[in-house]
Amino acid sequence: MLEGIRVIDFSQYLPGPHATLRLVDMGAEVIKVESPQGDPSRASAGINGNGFVFLTQNRNKKSVVLNLKDPIDRKNALNLISEADVVLESFRPGVTDRLGIGYEQAIQVKKDIIYCSLSGYGQTGSMSHLGGHDINYMSISGLLAQLKDEKGRPVQPSTTIADFVGGISASEAILGALVKKLRTGEGSYIDLSIIDSLFALMSNHIVIEHATGEQHGVSKLNNKYVCYFLYETKDSRFVSLGALEAKFWRNFCTALNKEHWISEHFSLAQPSNPVFNEMKEVFANRTLAEWTQFSHQVDCCLAPVLETGELYNHPFSQERGLIVEKEGIRYTATKYPAIEDYYTAPPKFGQHSDQVKEQYERKV
Repeated sequence: MLEGIRVIDFSQYLPGPHATLRLVDMGAEVIKVESPQGDPSRASAGINGNGFVFLTQNRNKKSVVLNLKDPIDRKNALNLISEADVVLESFRPGVTDRLGIGYEQAIQVKKDIIYCSLSGYGQTGSMSHLGGHDINYMSISGLLAQLKDEKGRPVQPSTTIADFVGGISASEAILGALVKKLRTGEGSYIDLSIIDSLFALMSNHIVIEHATGEQHGVSKLNNKYVCYFLYETKDSRFVSLGALEAKFWRNFCTALNKEHWISEHFSLAQPSNPVFNEMKEVFANRTLAEWTQFSHQVDCCLAPVLETGELYNHPFSQERGLIVEKEGIRYTATKYPAIEDYYTAPPKFGQHSDQVKEQYERKV
């Protein structure tokens, strides 16, 4: 879908590379510009000398090494920009201007460039100069306060939700800018903070809190009712029951010969509720496998809580081709490419410098 679109990626670690990964998955050419030290995510624990995060976020890209503090390489970077459609950078505010590759410098060499600055706190404001990580962005957006244990303590997720959502939002904004460019011929400057993108996840919560004072969003979805809850199985695993609609709840109760539960659809998931206690006992009498089989036979919005190691062989993943294994590495799949052998390893450090050297040095 994006064949012929060239993206120059000055970002590192996860949010920016995930944004350009989504673009390369749609067919764009992504040239990853690395410093002489390389993307730091290369050096973390991984496979064959490449960190796990680097492996997962940089497949099918090209790597060019430039020292942006060197005048010649700075000119080379601008020459790359002059032949590109999109630039993405994730430096702190003001850094690209000091390096000579900021938006104002970019539009001097490519008037209709789409230039995305992806940062934690945005390019302006009292917090724009601060460093931050996923856990900080989740905290300030209010998202982390929605993930609490039974004692009310926020629970730190093992996946970096903010980083991924920030990357998704950046790719979305870039796609919108590409549509604008097709319609008007004009480029765009995109100032996107990762926290900006997280506020979309809090949209229901913000409206509900303002209207009612409730801090935890839609009450039906916040661990409150027996029909929408996580239950433990016989083998100490968990299943998710999401029978919000009456038809699904009725299917569930009827299949278990528990018609007396039907009227208790939205009764509270509390120890004082005998139906809740009875439901916990029923779930504890079958294994995860047994409940999984039940979920396929009874249409009641019941699903197993899977661990990471179970995803690859799960029937849904297999049928949809959601994980692809190439050369001993498993990648989350994309539905966009038309070519069969799409999943190639991430580039070696500076692998494509010589390949594009002629393009950007002929203008020096």
